[in-house]
Amino acid sequence: MVFSLWVTRWVHSQYELSIKVETAEPPDSDAPLVSVIIPARNEARNIRSCVLGLLRQTYPNIEVIAVDDRSSDSTPQILAALAEEDPRLAVIQGQPLPPGWVGKPHALHQGAQAANGSWLCFIDADTFAHPALIASTVRAAQAAGADLFTIMTAQRLETFWEKVILPLIFTALSVGFSPQKVNDPAQPDAVANGQFLLFRREAYRAIGGHQSVAQSIVEDRDLAQRIKQSGLRLVMADGRDLAETRMYTRFSEIWEGWTKNIFLGLSGRPKLAWLGVFGALLCLLGAVGLPGWFIGAATWLPNGGGWVAGLALLEAVISWAYLLWMRARAARAFDISPLYALTLPLGALIFGAMMATSTLKTLTGRGITWKGRRYLAKN
Repeated sequence: MVFSLWVTRWVHSQYELSIKVETAEPPDSDAPLVSVIIPARNEARNIRSCVLGLLRQTYPNIEVIAVDDRSSDSTPQILAALAEEDPRLAVIQGQPLPPGWVGKPHALHQGAQAANGSWLCFIDADTFAHPALIASTVRAAQAAGADLFTIMTAQRLETFWEKVILPLIFTALSVGFSPQKVNDPAQPDAVANGQFLLFRREAYRAIGGHQSVAQSIVEDRDLAQRIKQSGLRLVMADGRDLAETRMYTRFSEIWEGWTKNIFLGLSGRPKLAWLGVFGALLCLLGAVGLPGWFIGAATWLPNGGGWVAGLALLEAVISWAYLLWMRARAARAFDISPLYALTLPLGALIFGAMMATSTLKTLTGRGITWKGRRYLAKN
């Protein structure tokens, strides 16, 4: 029991972000130019809200560049209409994907090539900005001496499946990539949230920009690693008051999106792929093993189990109560009802199935299709 309580506490303590971005007043009009670059491939659902949020920034010196990455939906038409309304928006028509490039790095490279700012800010199309986002993050990055400043955004969870699955996924990610270690220059750990990356232009150029990760399907992580390996300053901060993201809305999207994300994270890293097997088994334990412990002890007690069964039942109750309390705290952090803690077995079962599916595709060399492009595992 003591071990289970310790593991529960340790897992739920990894997400703590010691650096929080405070809302800042806009700087003077002579503030450095910030170029905000948005990659957009079939983002008709999100692109208007994303762009409008950036055009409404309080920061006085900003240019917004949207790269239409050869979309097949109404994204180009939406961007064209927005550009007519506000000349601060420049729309780039993405070029065909050349050999040796992956889609998103290529789109962002094209945007960076057109940018004029001394700060380059890369924002995903499903991320929506508070008016003070740029002013606040630029000030925080300058104060921290950051060369790459990345924030964790708030996650907008609206449907049942989002609330059941996504808090568990983000808890798991924090275990794999502790923000405390990421922010420690003495530690090799490096990762960034591709939903928001703010680079000093000189640092971006020094590491070779997106051209240096042209073939990467986890370019945000690889850029962060290049920053740290170059002796530059990487900072990850809590920006949940200043931006929010809604990645997926339906169960099918959550399944497709996160099996893709896990696959991309494991691809090319065989040791991590086997770690994925362990993670899937751990999720299965959380979904089946812990409830089985409680049910087994409760059944054994009235059937001659005596004090041993009673002790086992007490330990199960304490372990479950503590775990549910920690999950309720996590739910509140995601601004959802703490009652979603009770869906832990269901969420763990689904997450475990996602990990198993992604790991199988990685170990067998199979690939995935995402937004019309095929990605193969690199073992």
